[in-house]
Amino acid sequence: MVENVDDKTAYKNENSAMNAITIDCVIFGFDKGSLEVLLVQHAEGISKGKWGLPGGWIYKKESTDNAAHRLLNELTGLDNIYLEQLKAFGDPDRFPLRRVITIGYYALVKREDYNIKAGFTASDAQWYKINEIPDLIYDHNEILDYSLKHLRNRVRQAPIGFNLLPEKFTLLQLMQLYEEILGIEMDKPNFRRKILHMKLLVALDEKQQDVSHRAAQLYKFDPEIYNQLTEKGFNFVF
Repeated sequence: MVENVDDKTAYKNENSAMNAITIDCVIFGFDKGSLEVLLVQHAEGISKGKWGLPGGWIYKKESTDNAAHRLLNELTGLDNIYLEQLKAFGDPDRFPLRRVITIGYYALVKREDYNIKAGFTASDAQWYKINEIPDLIYDHNEILDYSLKHLRNRVRQAPIGFNLLPEKFTLLQLMQLYEEILGIEMDKPNFRRKILHMKLLVALDEKQQDVSHRAAQLYKFDPEIYNQLTEKGFNFVF
């Protein structure tokens, strides 16, 4: 994140940026049955060459949510995505040069919808599997762990996991997604029965294409029911 730059760079926008509060975002993606997190490699400053969460400074005249969306777009090219605030992380020693408080966010993105690019003060941006995360800068591993616990709670209360799937998906892909997020193994027949009973999915007259195994039926979520369950909440326990 932008915290890693030296004083000259960090304060070049001191008239428009709040120089003691930043944003760090955990960006979750789902690919080939694995839950992944997007990390950026810093191009300058005290953390040059090290990996961390995307983030940066908040301008004085923008909300924290707008800042989070702007930073994700600047650093990775991501836009129009599911984004939710976690909490503030304010350990006095979390940043080595001075006191800096960061507001954590997490985002859910469909991998195939975006061509991830490194930008601003990042030299590289890559997806890492959730069980292969390296040692990150500052307290970013702590922020990541907190966001994963929060995500596990949220997917049981609202169908937000669909933000990680392509528009058309199989029941196996959906089950693998929830297995990855929740860290558990599910019974396939039981999952199929329960998820179809929710009436959340629309069965399509289509099957998978270009697969070596027997092609499975494709589904999409019902947007009207999705919105209802997102607002009211539900018990998504298998």
